[in-house]
Amino acid sequence: MGLIALEGNPPIPVILRRSARAKRISLRLSSLDGRVTLTLPRSVPEAEGIAFLRAKEDWLRGHLAKQVSHVAISAGSVLPVEGRDLTLHPAQGRRIAVEDDRLLIPGEPDRMATRARTFLKTLARERLVTASDHYAGLLGKPYSRITLRDTRSRWGSCSSTGGLSYSWRLILAPPDVLRYVAAHEVAHLAEMNHSDRFWRVVEELYGPWKEQRNWLRQNGPRLHGYRFDD
Repeated sequence: MGLIALEGNPPIPVILRRSARAKRISLRLSSLDGRVTLTLPRSVPEAEGIAFLRAKEDWLRGHLAKQVSHVAISAGSVLPVEGRDLTLHPAQGRRIAVEDDRLLIPGEPDRMATRARTFLKTLARERLVTASDHYAGLLGKPYSRITLRDTRSRWGSCSSTGGLSYSWRLILAPPDVLRYVAAHEVAHLAEMNHSDRFWRVVEELYGPWKEQRNWLRQNGPRLHGYRFDD
């Protein structure tokens, strides 16, 4: 795997990947983070792949222009926390605090993004454990553990051993959306599928859920647009 650039204004970074299973050249644009991946079969020369990339340039730039822009987190950034917009401010002391519409973050300014991410992960775990405990209690089936990740393809999952996994970025969504995802994954403790019976369990646990699912479909890419790299 390597990195190349499609020249132009602006240049587009492209991940170049070789695949023994690929039968033809393919170009993929992630709707979550804007990453562009060019996959080549083992036998195809790189020059041929680059020619294919250039032929797709108009299509690629058109779709990139429609995507949600990325937001680098720093002092003055506005961040949705539990669906509520908070402005990041440097502060004194040791603990991060919410005051009115501000998220007060002590410490070195160049570490603000990292400290904000740590705070969000901690808050996400608290909210997701509370919600998972609640729905597992209603269902009468315990889960084995909870894991938080920064997953790009799904907001949650449930393993065959009862382990629940969530994206910590759910803390950026409104609370009812986070609770819906928790109910969805807990429902898999009873039904490891997406059958009609599974959705009946979701509704028994959570209530009407389509509005929350639609919110994630429409706004999920924006939540992945926040960058927490110092």
